[in-house]
Amino acid sequence: MRHYIILIFFLLTSSIVFSQTAEEYFAAGYYKHNLEDYRGAIADYSKAIEINPNDADAYYNRGIAKIVLEDYRGAIADYSKAIEINPNDADAYYNRGDAKYDLEDYRAAIADYSKAIEINPNDADAYRNRGDAKYDLEDYRAAIADYSKAIEINPNDADAYHNRGLAKHDLEDYRGAIADYSKAIEINPNDAAAYYNRGIAKHDLKDYREAIADYSKAIEINPNDTNAYYNRGIAKLILGQIDSGCLDLSKAGELGHFEVYDVIKYYCN
Repeated sequence: MRHYIILIFFLLTSSIVFSQTAEEYFAAGYYKHNLEDYRGAIADYSKAIEINPNDADAYYNRGIAKIVLEDYRGAIADYSKAIEINPNDADAYYNRGDAKYDLEDYRAAIADYSKAIEINPNDADAYRNRGDAKYDLEDYRAAIADYSKAIEINPNDADAYHNRGLAKHDLEDYRGAIADYSKAIEINPNDAAAYYNRGIAKHDLKDYREAIADYSKAIEINPNDTNAYYNRGIAKLILGQIDSGCLDLSKAGELGHFEVYDVIKYYCN
């Protein structure tokens, strides 16, 4: 979960015209953001900043609007300015980390998540997202440590369990991965990816019948899951269920998994 919480600026009664005007622009930006008029919100936050260049909240909220518009570099610049004004803003570090992550600058993202954690050691999301960045750098053991810390803080974080399962899977700890995927499913029974990945882990353990059950559940939740059809088809072929397996492979091909046709030519014709 990303910390895209818009800071509400409470309008204060004041006789200073410039302060009221900056507040009014900020409030207008806030309401436009809530109406999903992100460009309009950015314009109003910019006006508030023009009047009051030390308004960290205006920079922060403008960064959020830019994130929504996928202007990640612009968002980074705004979060950086918010941090310059308020160096103890954990959310600004966290969101800047997210923007860097979206730009695939994983090491810089880790640095920002780490700073957010330093300021707020109980930020489960920062641990999980730092784990994601470490995972993408293939530092699986360090990723597991961060996911475990996120789970310690928030035992109901299905994504942390799921992602820890992925890291364990990459370390060939298939049983550990299955346990984590199962916990993610317990928390979120509609997580098609968790069923699919648990199926892959069972497949790797040659438990093909159980793998088929998980692929089937993934398909039930997401009927367009090409990979689930493909892998279920392969598992069925291994078990000698040729006709049913070939039907699954054909469905995978219909959904765009074109490489499957080579397998179909070999096993199904």
